[in-house]
Amino acid sequence: MIGSIQSRLQEGPRTDDQYYVLGPSAHADHETRVLKQGETFAIFDAYGDLDPESYGESGLFYRGTRYLSKCRFTIFGARPLLLNSTLRDDNGLLKVDMTNGDLRSQELGAIHKGALYIHREKFLLDGVCLEQVELINYGFRDISTEIGYLLGADYADIFEVRGIPRAKRGSLEPLRREGERVYFRYTGLDGLPRMTVARLPNADFTLQGSQILFPIQIPAKGRISYQFEISFLEGAAARMVPGSDLASVSFHDGLKRIQQDHAEGSGRFARVRSSNEQFELWLRRSTDDLVMMTTDTGEGDLYPFAGIPWFCAPFGRDGVLTALECLWVNPALAKGVLRYLASTQSQSIDADRDATPGKIVHEVRCGEMASLSEVPFGRYYGSIDSTPLFVALAGAYYQRTADLETVKGIWPQIKKALQWMEEYGDPDKDGFIEYERQTPNGLIHQGWKDSMDCIFHENGDDARAPIALCEVQGYAYMAWIEAAIIAEALREADQAEELRKRAARLKERFDEAFWLDDLGTYALALDADKKPCRVKSSNAGQTLFTGIVKEERAERLAKTLLSPESFSGWGVRTIATDASRYNPMSYHNGSVWPHDVALIAWGLSRYGFTDEVERIFTGLFRAANYMELQRMPEVFCGFVRREGEAPTLYPHACAPQAWSAAAVYSLIQSLLGLTIDATQGRVELRHPRLPTSLESLRIKGLTIASGELDLSIDNYISDVSVQIARRSGRASVVVVK
Repeated sequence: MIGSIQSRLQEGPRTDDQYYVLGPSAHADHETRVLKQGETFAIFDAYGDLDPESYGESGLFYRGTRYLSKCRFTIFGARPLLLNSTLRDDNGLLKVDMTNGDLRSQELGAIHKGALYIHREKFLLDGVCLEQVELINYGFRDISTEIGYLLGADYADIFEVRGIPRAKRGSLEPLRREGERVYFRYTGLDGLPRMTVARLPNADFTLQGSQILFPIQIPAKGRISYQFEISFLEGAAARMVPGSDLASVSFHDGLKRIQQDHAEGSGRFARVRSSNEQFELWLRRSTDDLVMMTTDTGEGDLYPFAGIPWFCAPFGRDGVLTALECLWVNPALAKGVLRYLASTQSQSIDADRDATPGKIVHEVRCGEMASLSEVPFGRYYGSIDSTPLFVALAGAYYQRTADLETVKGIWPQIKKALQWMEEYGDPDKDGFIEYERQTPNGLIHQGWKDSMDCIFHENGDDARAPIALCEVQGYAYMAWIEAAIIAEALREADQAEELRKRAARLKERFDEAFWLDDLGTYALALDADKKPCRVKSSNAGQTLFTGIVKEERAERLAKTLLSPESFSGWGVRTIATDASRYNPMSYHNGSVWPHDVALIAWGLSRYGFTDEVERIFTGLFRAANYMELQRMPEVFCGFVRREGEAPTLYPHACAPQAWSAAAVYSLIQSLLGLTIDATQGRVELRHPRLPTSLESLRIKGLTIASGELDLSIDNYISDVSVQIARRSGRASVVVVK
């Protein structure tokens, strides 16, 4: 084993994985500000600028393409001094406060440091970035100066930004002017023209190379303001020279629309309030992130895009798990996920996309490289778990809402998914769902851990495909059970009985093949020879929330997951510290993923391990308090928690990430042992627990079929009280202690 590990160390980074996110050097302590609306997102620096030289992922992105790569604000040719930079609580508006440094020009004279207050506000709306700038002169004399915007557009595909080289690119025109607008235009190899238009309404500016310059005069104690717009166009609209017919919206009206959209999105959530101010901040940021990430797919279905910047697109697995995590508090999200995934289900065999009939999509991209098949992700099906998770979500959604009409409408797609599980998902008919990519351009590993070095044996050797992951068997078990509930509701009793039998057989077979008694856990996976990967992993923890774990195994598994080797103090590591490939700074081999930890807590709650749930909640809550904006990232490092020290961040982690944002709702459900069965009009709290950090929780507007509940949960020394504060309809509340 030692020789195997040493050879790997000599190999260096596994960059032969073509979809690895390159990180050739560290970014200095560099704060970013993220905005997203619809299919547009932006990554600014703290100044509100775009500067890829200091932060390579920065830019304004639209439909998988970076339409603006550089936009630097200057005054008198210099960058201002930063005072403060923040996002408004609802994520909709970036606010930046700046002032001038000491400036001097032969033409305009001197401006002493701090004479000017510069306030920038910007937001995104319908493919437009709108900015309003206000300048206030606190000095005793008039100020004449010059404002500048240095612009650049590279039209890089998101996969290029990630580090994937291209042999050839389309044609880029230099920056041009037309009246009060300047514009870049790019025609991709896909034949699609794309255009970026910058507009300064009513400003008398000059264009020098790639820089817009315009003079301003501000009287002593006076102020001025102006609006700056950047629009993104593609297709026919991008072929024309931009004219006065290009849509424009006032900053005030656009901001009002953003606020209304956010209010509508957050209104879909039951309102959860806490006595703990820090927990409130985490909860509020998570809700705002989920609202921001939720996108209209074009068919009226709302879908949580996975993460910014790398995964700002619909992902099957991520969408389902995000919907499951917050199903109790916002079932409308699950409805959109189910409808979209049903509409994109594979109908045929296509090896280049890892597609087979009945399979649920892994991801959908619309950038230039995807449309040219330079990457296979235009509509790619290379995930082994999206299909059983889709079925599981459908059943869970039906129980949560009693919405039989929606479930009946996608029942044909559910049955095709079940058929896929039997046929294509289990090609050797051993009862286990397993994967092996069909295209050399596809993902090698196709579970939620999909980096190329994440599935391995005890000695560090790679597992050989086809591979059956332990958590995927849990997802399949859950799918059979949930599908049986739907079949019964649709009066297909014989099929319901057969589905339950399949689930029971899988549970027995799973325990026999995966349980490792000496390690107190389930094998990470079975390889092509049905040899178990004897690695203690968080994957095994996810089997708890699916219910596939036998009662007699649950306690030992819980102890393994909360042991010092697996539990960092912040959360459960993806693999334990005694594993051959353990590295707390890796993506999947020793890091901590908040959504993964939350699902493990959900499983522990299901089996009655309330103390363990509280430990996990406390660890993630402590981590959230250290995160910028209380925003839980995609992943952070797995170093042990030390008192008074923050968790170590993982470079290039997505933030926000939808399933990380949803984790807080899953944790609340786990603490309360909360289940909702709208088909029976029943809410149950089994062994509810609040940690000492939470004196109380208030849940308002919890929908149960056609009714609503408000609940008050209060913590006492050794007990939790649950009171119904308001009830409409006939829902019953049962507390089991």
